[in-house]
Amino acid sequence: MAEVSSQKASDVLKGFKLNWMNLRDADSGKVLWQSTDDMSNPLKEHEARVPKKVLKCRLVSREINFYSKEEMEKLRLEQRVYFKEECMEEWFFEFGFVIPGSTNTWQSLIEAAPESQMMPAQALSGNVIIETKFFDGNLLIGTTRVRVYYV
Repeated sequence: MAEVSSQKASDVLKGFKLNWMNLRDADSGKVLWQSTDDMSNPLKEHEARVPKKVLKCRLVSREINFYSKEEMEKLRLEQRVYFKEECMEEWFFEFGFVIPGSTNTWQSLIEAAPESQMMPAQALSGNVIIETKFFDGNLLIGTTRVRVYYV
């Protein structure tokens, strides 16, 4: 059974592509950062250069546009934010069913920590890694890591 599961995870990962992603100030709708880099490759640490003004937003909207060759019953993400290797925050997101051969856009809202708990951008920049685990139900498809630089 584990071999069948690992083959399915491998097939899903091979057929999965992150087309683009953006971050918006959810209150104004203004795009603060966008990328067309495919950050779904688990074999390397990716980098994102994000404007530090994103740290001032009360709510951030994240849009992900992705393609999946394979069907997924229950796509979900687990994200952990590490500062100098210590987990500071974790978020859980569910997309649900993914039609095989489809392109999808997924929007999620992320609520910021209170301003009194925010660290300055210069302390965070280069020291924050966002680890994202992609699942189909309980089957781990892959894990990506993005180092964030605030500019």
